[in-house]
Amino acid sequence: MPLMRIPYTDPLPLPRILPPSASTTSGAIAALATFLTAPPSPHLRPHLSPATLTPRDDHSTVLLTGAGISVASGLADYRGANGTYTLNKTYRPIYYGEFAAHHRMRRRYWARSFLGWTTLARARPNASHRAVAALGDAGVVGNVITQNVDSFHPVAHPGLPTLELHGYLRACVCLSCRNEFDREEFQRRLASLNPAWDAFLREMLASGALSTENPDERRRMGLKTNPDGDVDVPGVDYQTFRYPACPVCLEKGGHEAHGKVEVDADGALVEGSKAGVLKPAVIMFGESIPHVVKSRAEEAIDGASRLLVIGSSLATYSAWRLVKRAKEQGMPIGILNMGGVRGEEAFFADVPQDNDGRWAFRSAESSDSVLPELVERLRKLRGVPEGHSNGVKAGASI
Repeated sequence: MPLMRIPYTDPLPLPRILPPSASTTSGAIAALATFLTAPPSPHLRPHLSPATLTPRDDHSTVLLTGAGISVASGLADYRGANGTYTLNKTYRPIYYGEFAAHHRMRRRYWARSFLGWTTLARARPNASHRAVAALGDAGVVGNVITQNVDSFHPVAHPGLPTLELHGYLRACVCLSCRNEFDREEFQRRLASLNPAWDAFLREMLASGALSTENPDERRRMGLKTNPDGDVDVPGVDYQTFRYPACPVCLEKGGHEAHGKVEVDADGALVEGSKAGVLKPAVIMFGESIPHVVKSRAEEAIDGASRLLVIGSSLATYSAWRLVKRAKEQGMPIGILNMGGVRGEEAFFADVPQDNDGRWAFRSAESSDSVLPELVERLRKLRGVPEGHSNGVKAGASI
């Protein structure tokens, strides 16, 4: 099973806009409409793996989305102008091995997550997510693979198959028994175990430090926020923070493989306890992506006729390899991302000179400026009244 690796850190190439008209918002909308409704490429071929026999839908697009699509919801991205890696050069995530092995690292993680959860819980899907829902309803998009852990995609379009490649923050999972627990309930438990931290959080909320969606204002208040829903407060001692044990393992007294659950008088896990450790239900750096998730992602790629990347630099290998897989099958590749993208020069190396968007699409416009208007353009092209998405089908002549 592949590991979640530290993101690609080499400088990313400048985007090659394809077609050149996609350098403007209106041009990007027109070119993307062509890309999504073009007939299947004659160069499509099945994946070479004999184990892969996924039937291909010749008129379906698979989306691969990243943090950029959620920026309009008030969340930070990684490599944009206000991204975590752009503004916080010293940012270093906690590795899975550190989290699993060290009580102090779990204290640090859960303290920062406790402070950042309110911002994520209040955030909502934006116009780009709603546009994806409309494209799914119209039959243009058949599957979504998202690297995001904010749950916006399944909330915005529950009927459109969505694979959360890196997990989700809406739940915690026990490393011993593998049961999952609601993150909102876990937040309430953290508050009860940490009254001083809860008072600090309420003070920040009252000051507006966490309610503002402007990252510059947050930094002026001494906060550093990250896309994974945590907040860094410089100078704070995280070792005063307490977190609860898994309630299932605690009730049973422990776990066969990990021993007894050790807690204090309030039910907080103590140092040395190996059983009942809760972690976020996300794939941390250094953690294996489950085989079933990897297989479903590959099946979604293999079953489509084109791939559109939205809001991702493909800095993580788990995402980049999916685009490489699509390219190896002769699949047209589209990218809508404001910054450079890992390996994009290879993805677009053989694009014909007369490409009008049907063979490849690349734009550096924002998704929230393109996708909602794209939906309306496709509706008008198909003669569908405003407010209805039926009739917008891939393969239609535009």
